Amino acid sequence: MSRIVALRSDSVTVPLRFRFLKVSVRRSERLVNTRQGYVGQVKAPVSAVRRRLSLALRDRVAGPDADRRAHAIWLAPGERRFAPDDPICRVQGHAGMYAGGIRALLLQSLHPLAMAGVGEHSGYRDDPWGRLQRTSEFIAMTTFGPVGSAEKLIDRINRVHETVSGTDRRGRPYSATDPHLLRWVHVAEIDSFLTAHQRYAGTPLTPTEADTYVDQAAYVAGRLGVVDPPRTVAELRSQLTAYRPELETTPGSLDVVRFLLREPPLPVAARPGFWLLAAGAVEMLPDYAREMLGLRLPGRLGALDPVALRAVAGPLGRVGTGAIAWALGDPSEPRNRARSSQRSPRPTG
Repeated sequence: MSRIVALRSDSVTVPLRFRFLKVSVRRSERLVNTRQGYVGQVKAPVSAVRRRLSLALRDRVAGPDADRRAHAIWLAPGERRFAPDDPICRVQGHAGMYAGGIRALLLQSLHPLAMAGVGEHSGYRDDPWGRLQRTSEFIAMTTFGPVGSAEKLIDRINRVHETVSGTDRRGRPYSATDPHLLRWVHVAEIDSFLTAHQRYAGTPLTPTEADTYVDQAAYVAGRLGVVDPPRTVAELRSQLTAYRPELETTPGSLDVVRFLLREPPLPVAARPGFWLLAAGAVEMLPDYAREMLGLRLPGRLGALDPVALRAVAGPLGRVGTGAIAWALGDPSEPRNRARSSQRSPRPTG
């Protein structure tokens, strides 16, 4: 079996999908000794490419004030709610979050009332990167940031939610403070993040660790107004299944498919890399969600859909996730250094 292997030398990270290939990265090496399985790399060109990719990703995901946000989350003093090796930090600090995030958006779009709120109030079409930046900041701050700053951000989001309400195209009312809708958003999100981590991480969570992840994620959900958030994987899957009768294919959900998968708001040169992640996200969706979103193979080929997707889209998602991990490097390094002398309080509630 092959796997992604990351070997570090100074600031260079080289992920490879070859199990028995040994890699040596040194500053001045240019020769490859293939007989002994050692690969030489030139540090400067690799570092330059990696830096360009990293900055491009950072600008898109974190926005123009990425340095300020990074300092406020990773470097600001103060106690953290979670320890660096907690399951929630392992999951939500892994590159699989990119594919998991796409899966979550696709899955969440199937609830008509949740989608109505997003479509009418979030500005995801007019400012998709702004919305992504705000979402990524919220997840990062509430997972890795100082407790005080995280709590203030949660309070701010709750105040925003109080202003979001309306009716969907069939006249059904919705509100961003509705605990039932908030729980749908939460369970679809956490199920997606966990699924992606278990699929793409070199060391997946054990069953006990996966339960701990769901339990740790419940803290923020409760602060946002979710009543009785799941505490175990079994509860997570049970609650997710309970929403199926409420899910619908709507113009809004199909618009999300078109916006995310067919016409992503990216430069043409960046789209192939995004589509690698999107392929992985679609492959991880439940069968019913793919069918409702029109993402199944047509006609009789539909019977082959799960097998075909796993065989083709699964590896594409791994390549995309590995590329992002390589471009961004090891995200745990600055976090661990910034927090090595701080004791992390455990979640309560």
